[in-house]
Amino acid sequence: MARERQLSRRSLLGGAAAGAVGLTALSAGPAAAAASRTVDVAIVGGGIAGLTAARDLVAGGRTAAVLEARDRVGGRVVNLKLANGGYTEGGGEFIGPTQDRIKALADSLGVATFPTYNTGANLLYKNGKRTPYDTGGLLGSVPPVDAAGLANAAIVQSELDSMAAQVPVAAPWTAPKAAEWDKQTFESWLNAKAVIPSAKFLLDLACTSIFSAQPRELSLLYVLYYIAAAGNESTAGTLERLTDTAGGAQESRFVGGSQQVPIKLAAALGDRVVLSAPVRSITRSGGSYVVTADGITVTATRVVVALPPPLAARITYDPLLPAARDQLTQRMPMGSIGKAIAVYDTPFWRADGLNGQAVSDSGVVRSTFDNSPPDGSYGALMGFIEADEMRAYDAAGEAEIKAAVLTDYANYFGDKAGNPASFVLQRWDNEGFSRGGPVAYAPPGVLTEYGAALREPVGGIHWAGTETSTFWTGFMDGAVRSGERAAKEVLAALG
Repeated sequence: MARERQLSRRSLLGGAAAGAVGLTALSAGPAAAAASRTVDVAIVGGGIAGLTAARDLVAGGRTAAVLEARDRVGGRVVNLKLANGGYTEGGGEFIGPTQDRIKALADSLGVATFPTYNTGANLLYKNGKRTPYDTGGLLGSVPPVDAAGLANAAIVQSELDSMAAQVPVAAPWTAPKAAEWDKQTFESWLNAKAVIPSAKFLLDLACTSIFSAQPRELSLLYVLYYIAAAGNESTAGTLERLTDTAGGAQESRFVGGSQQVPIKLAAALGDRVVLSAPVRSITRSGGSYVVTADGITVTATRVVVALPPPLAARITYDPLLPAARDQLTQRMPMGSIGKAIAVYDTPFWRADGLNGQAVSDSGVVRSTFDNSPPDGSYGALMGFIEADEMRAYDAAGEAEIKAAVLTDYANYFGDKAGNPASFVLQRWDNEGFSRGGPVAYAPPGVLTEYGAALREPVGGIHWAGTETSTFWTGFMDGAVRSGERAAKEVLAALG
């Protein structure tokens, strides 16, 4: 067994507030002497997907080891410590209706939710003009662009939902028009349909907000699949559910921060979770697999790789993976995303009748949320930096990004927003074990040619991660579902 140690609060949470978790004795990686374990199942990745798989496998009577490259659990879900002693979420944070599996997991771990702050007016910042608008009217959360643009956008949205209803979430490449839809980009389709500039603005903004990628980068079929997946077994997915706060994917947040879910899940698994152990190779040896990571080697009958496809591809496999699986992982890039959170003594925008949610046609931050704690004891504005905007700043220093972000916040919420008490930035493109987010997406031609390899086991190697989920791909709920599905596969195979 690897030498165990009590993890420091900072190394466990990646700088987050710990909460009353009681997580002790996770195994160290490189700091320990070279170690070995023999288990039924080795799990690569200590995000929500890998930890969920481990939970279910252990419940099914199997031994498991989870190997996590970082010095914390959670993957693309992380709490960030603030200068005032609070926390904020640097990665996935929201849940909403039909995200049943992440809600059930959180409930089982005693992690409560609270509503995303949504009282007051939204803001549209377009052509340098700031327009507050009420989301309780006929248009809901749709920004108040010109009437022709609104009508055009409504028609396009309805058509997208109708097309998505024809896409089987378990096998989108089998849709009746899969070949036609997969050979074109989302942008080429939008250019033919969103003929009013303001409608194109709304749909482009929806695209970058959902995928952290530009419409030109995405297969139309993949977009339709993603819409179809924004539901559950009894509720059809819709574009509106992906983009909305009330009644949508941004409806609620977790008390204590979203990373409380993987932290508490890992606590229940104890020393089955090994941190700071990036996996370098997976080798078949007779009837077993040898999984080699920094500081530890695990021999197992089955392996679950719970990583985004492009990161799973960086592991050396012996024997080689089938060509279709390798070609798939070569073709699925990560989105480009960062989150910038400015912290203030109070959520002052609330007194101005604003809910902290803004959308913009310019700037480095094109959409914002109120990320203040449930009691409003201090204010926090969170902005997404996405797609082309994130890539433009990937090589920039934090001071340059901070200045650009605060200029945007002042444009949206007034001069006070330009002078926060503190500021934190999470740059997923530059994070070594993610290299982007929130999801690995499919450009044209990928799903129809290689999609079947996304979940198909290779011998005793099984695939998990939110990208492999049939519902809520790219979200925490999809991660939970993928871990549950992978565990079922393994338990059935082991008998």
